[in-house]
Amino acid sequence: MRYCKKCVMPDTRPNIKFYDDGVCAPCKNYERKKHINWDARWKELEELADKYHGSNRDYYDCIITASGGKDSHFQTHIFKEKLGMNPLLVSVDNFSWTKTGRMNWNNIRSEFGVDAHMISLNPKVCKNLFRKAFFKLGSPTWYFDKAIYAYPLQIAIKLGIPLIIYGENTNYERGGAINTDNPSALEQINNDVVKPIPWEDLLDDEISMKDVQPAVYPSKTDIEKANLNPVFLSYYVPWSSYDNYIFAKSRGFKTLEDTGEWIREGFMQQYDQIDTIGYLTHTWLKFIKFGHWINTDYLSTYIREGRISREEAVKYVIENEFKLDKKMLNDFLEFTGISEKEFWQTVDNFANRDIVEKRNGVWRLRKNVIEALVKGDEVKTE
Repeated sequence: MRYCKKCVMPDTRPNIKFYDDGVCAPCKNYERKKHINWDARWKELEELADKYHGSNRDYYDCIITASGGKDSHFQTHIFKEKLGMNPLLVSVDNFSWTKTGRMNWNNIRSEFGVDAHMISLNPKVCKNLFRKAFFKLGSPTWYFDKAIYAYPLQIAIKLGIPLIIYGENTNYERGGAINTDNPSALEQINNDVVKPIPWEDLLDDEISMKDVQPAVYPSKTDIEKANLNPVFLSYYVPWSSYDNYIFAKSRGFKTLEDTGEWIREGFMQQYDQIDTIGYLTHTWLKFIKFGHWINTDYLSTYIREGRISREEAVKYVIENEFKLDKKMLNDFLEFTGISEKEFWQTVDNFANRDIVEKRNGVWRLRKNVIEALVKGDEVKTE
């Protein structure tokens, strides 16, 4: 295990690439983006919009995959206001909402004047599959995440709307298997956010394929027949989650701090993925398996953008990355029906003991891992 010399990302992030100089692919990609002709890229985006504008006559020109968050606000602004398109927002309902999240979902529709379509997944099916995926895979929201990828494409096919807009290319911006600067989002189902697990591993007499249709990814044949063209907006415009947040705030977006609803323990920011309470418990499991999760992602981006020094980021990771907010955990446990004892026993089963160790009953980064983090180096074996 080693850490990037420029940011705080370790090479345990699945499929991330490190170069011979000890710098991770996202840092290299950020430097490459400084040399992109963004005016030319914007021209490409205008040509894309022109191709699809009015292609369905008075019907929707495109689908925007949206949650109501800061990035969704920015995407909707670009396509509705800057490009003059008629988008349909498509989303998957959360298993629980924050009040702030509901406010933002209502705000994006009223602020920009757009229609939205949201599917509410069968809660019995979700609970069943959340539990199975947690105990078997250590990835409880597998079904929910798969629906997020599959359902917008299903709707695009059913409604005859070939252009689908996604925000950032997560693998290119943050690290992963698909490390290419490409506008097409056709391959993002393979970006390792949703593990390629066969349905048979989670189905049984209670849950069959007819119960999980919203999460069934369309076949290649169906995608080609519908001429689907899913694209990443981050290819066409300089992408910054922080800048998107600043823009969204100017258009009515609220943070958890703004509403006073909840300050998440251990989080460096209160503006990303704030629409739901318990979902990020799933993401926290990355810490015990890979030694990093949400703060490492954001701090690494902040370092690249010059918003924080590596030394400051290292300190924050050491002091906070291990923390699991209690309200977040309780909401997850209430929905799934998993006891807190069962949860921590399962965490122990999935913990990578080469990376984390228990100190005072709490899973923390091993001391030699922390040493490598501080130095931006490889872990020295004890």
